[in-house]
Amino acid sequence: MSSASTLWLIVLIPLVGSIIAAFFPPSMRRAAGLVAGGIALAGAALLVALYPMIGDGLVLRSELQWLPAQGLNLVLRLDGLSWLFAFLVLAIGFLVVVYAHYYMSPEDPVPRFFSFFLAFMGAMLGLVLSGNLIQIAFFWELTSLSSFLLIGYWHQNEAARSAARMALIVTAAGGLCLLLGVLLLGKIAGSYDLDVVLAAGDAIRAHELYLPALLLILVGAFTKSAQFPFHFWLPHAMAAPTPVSAYLHSATMVKAGIFVLMRLWPVLAGTDAWYFIVTGAGLTTLLIGAWSAIFQQDLKGLLAYSTISHLGIITLLLGIGSPLAAVAAIFHTANHATFKASLFMAAGIIDHEAGTRDLRRLSGLRRFMPITATLAMVAAAAMAGVPLLNGFLSKEMLLAEALEDYNDTLLDLLLPYVATLALIFSVLYSVRFIHQSFFGPAPQGLPRVPEEAPHWMRLPIEVLVMACLAVGIFPAATIGPYLAVAARSTIGAEPPAYSLAIWHGVNQPLVLSVIALVIGTLAYVVFARRLNAITAAPLIGVLKGRRVFETALSAIVTAARRLERIFGTQRLQPQLRILVVLACIAGLLPFVRHGYDLGANDGTMLDPGFAIIWLIGAGCAIGAAWQAKYHRLAAVVLVSGAGLVSCISFVWLSAPDLALTQLLVETVTTVLLLLGLRWLPKRLPDIWPEGDKPASVNQRRGTDLFIAVAAGLGMALFAYAVMTRPMPDTISRFFLEQSYSAAGGRNVVNVILVDFRAFDTLGEITVLGIVALAIFSLLRRFRPARESVADPVQQRQQDASDHAREGRDVGDTLAESLLVPRVVMEWMFPVITVFALYLLIRGHDLPGGGFAAGVTMSIALILQYMAAGTRSVETRLRVRPIKWIASGLLIAAFVGTAAIALRHPFLTSWFRYLDLPVIGKVPLATAMLFDIGVFLLVVGATALILIAIAHQSVRTPVDADAAGRRRA
Repeated sequence: MSSASTLWLIVLIPLVGSIIAAFFPPSMRRAAGLVAGGIALAGAALLVALYPMIGDGLVLRSELQWLPAQGLNLVLRLDGLSWLFAFLVLAIGFLVVVYAHYYMSPEDPVPRFFSFFLAFMGAMLGLVLSGNLIQIAFFWELTSLSSFLLIGYWHQNEAARSAARMALIVTAAGGLCLLLGVLLLGKIAGSYDLDVVLAAGDAIRAHELYLPALLLILVGAFTKSAQFPFHFWLPHAMAAPTPVSAYLHSATMVKAGIFVLMRLWPVLAGTDAWYFIVTGAGLTTLLIGAWSAIFQQDLKGLLAYSTISHLGIITLLLGIGSPLAAVAAIFHTANHATFKASLFMAAGIIDHEAGTRDLRRLSGLRRFMPITATLAMVAAAAMAGVPLLNGFLSKEMLLAEALEDYNDTLLDLLLPYVATLALIFSVLYSVRFIHQSFFGPAPQGLPRVPEEAPHWMRLPIEVLVMACLAVGIFPAATIGPYLAVAARSTIGAEPPAYSLAIWHGVNQPLVLSVIALVIGTLAYVVFARRLNAITAAPLIGVLKGRRVFETALSAIVTAARRLERIFGTQRLQPQLRILVVLACIAGLLPFVRHGYDLGANDGTMLDPGFAIIWLIGAGCAIGAAWQAKYHRLAAVVLVSGAGLVSCISFVWLSAPDLALTQLLVETVTTVLLLLGLRWLPKRLPDIWPEGDKPASVNQRRGTDLFIAVAAGLGMALFAYAVMTRPMPDTISRFFLEQSYSAAGGRNVVNVILVDFRAFDTLGEITVLGIVALAIFSLLRRFRPARESVADPVQQRQQDASDHAREGRDVGDTLAESLLVPRVVMEWMFPVITVFALYLLIRGHDLPGGGFAAGVTMSIALILQYMAAGTRSVETRLRVRPIKWIASGLLIAAFVGTAAIALRHPFLTSWFRYLDLPVIGKVPLATAMLFDIGVFLLVVGATALILIAIAHQSVRTPVDADAAGRRRA
């Protein structure tokens, strides 16, 4: 297997596994765990297999063309830094899967949990392995969405829902800033390719857009990695299950922002703006997180604030801007992942076995769970920076860099003192975690009698604690090679000499470290009892980020409601009036600026027949507007007349493809509108805002008429000015010349849709499918109330009429009013089906195509509903529209991805002509497969809307695919 294929497998397997796990029933929790664990382990094995090349200094790339003209290709890039982060994601992910299998309750839908978990893992792997800035932003937002699902997994818990919403809003808003920042970065560098950007560091730092790009990227990174002032969302995310907390806080979610800072360190670091903003934010976050962790009474809350503090350490080191500080940041990132994941799992075991995480109720647990207590104490000691553990080494590197004199600013002078103070706090809350949980008298009044957890539940903690010990005792042999490769990838050059020895003699960093250990321990001894009585960290009440967040959110909602009261209305007409007026003003602005003049060409004499046709169309349009007030059915019929005139106009102007599509769409929409007329609300009297002078209906219609005439006249003048000018050399000439030679089709319109602009078409059919699903979701459980009748006699007659129609549906009602016999409409089904297939097959060379064929097939289904009724049709025809929509999207997407697999841009088509005996030349084109996808989706979307409207008469909720399977 090539390295390029391996990279794609590492990213795609978790995403595919997420889809597979989503279909597992709740009873298959063990199988879902095996799938998740197997995927994580296989990904880690593939990554380890690639390490020899990474260790030799190679950068592995795999590039698939997507939009090469725009510089947007799908690029996976693996170097030392991305290898280290990807390994943490996969290795710790595997351990969390093992832990979660024993942690999750039998009542939890565990396959759904592992589905979300694998989606999150795949998003993180895509982020760290991306070689394109836009791709990084895409996976960034995907991590926000998947973490939202994980944090809100226990959706029945209001705290979990609130925390998930908060995390999504904060991190997704930061993601938008990140997207704008990388767009500016790509503009400066001239490319979005990461290799090009990393090579343009000097040009980027010297550019005038450097500061805006820096600020936007930092906002994105700070929101994801919980840096001040965006740190408030992380403690609330503790409402998630403990396996989620262990994964998010150690190797994934919060490390995403850290990764982006490291990834872009070569091009953004080294300026005063970087130093003061990043170092200042890291230092502030370090202090706030450490101080707040001291006063937490919840085990996970203490660990959450400690995560904020250690993320501040990493950000502080990156902000210093020196190569050695960047090495220390990478080192502490790996160390933090190991001891923090083990601590969260230990906290989960305590909660799982004792029934509480309240430190005030816990004590003496080492008597009941000695192995877990030992593991947790070692991990907490690593967090505190005790010698012979990994946390001690990276803490020493932090103090060494804080003591360096990089500039004469006040911030540089304060660094060693503030860092030492924060480390004192770190020792204090680590000692409190150990002593309060595991020492002292036996606990009283716990919900459960604590006991040792199963061995397999402890195994992940044992592995991580052994890693803390191995790195702390043998750093050069264990983490040394991987740290060197990651540092070289981050800095962009060979890093300065540094030592990973566990003893450097008595020096300033060691003295400061000992001071922190001693003072932190003594502080806990002195203040232990008082800490148990405090429920909130003093002095930082004004920094309550959640209060600011909720205030801002409330202000946004209040402002939206005020705007709704000001501009909202019970009528659609005033809103449409505003939209049309704004569109007219926007269209008028170019003429105001540049004037209006006709072209040099003479106009063409108006054909009397064409003029008569358009007079009829204009009469239908005016009549529809007039009848809308009095007779809705007549208005729909007149609108259809105007649409028919448009069809005739297309034929007159030699555009048969457009004429055919317009005629088919008119047919379908007219029937759907007729079905919907029954459920329109009663007409409202003329309502005007308070304080305005009431106006008559004629005055309001006069205003609408004036706007309509002005808009129509403006469009007519614009069209006439364009058509009297010589035809410029536009892109249409390219399509006309390349349609047959490059795409193998003579129908230029269809070739554009399924070949040249197939990406647009894919987006459009996706929107069509979403609209159909939205309509079905809104109508499937909704039955509008009927209009009330003032006269009691008429009310009783209406009730009797409704009761008589109770067993009938829309199809029955429409069928009774048709002049065409039912049997004729039923016999038309195979004829129209054959015609639809004919339009589909010939669409690449003659008028037709997937869309026209799909609408034609929809007409066949509509006729069956109208002739035989809803129940009868669904008994005979197994209509399953959701599956049609899904099949259409999958086929269309498969055509695009198949092109990528053959190393061509997305949705590149292939065509050949085969010379068959007797038949002759037969065209073969992959665009035909794409057109089939369009056909299936259009049929499914139309049928789904039809079912949603038709079943409004049945008075029962309906499932779209179940409706197709129903028997009489």
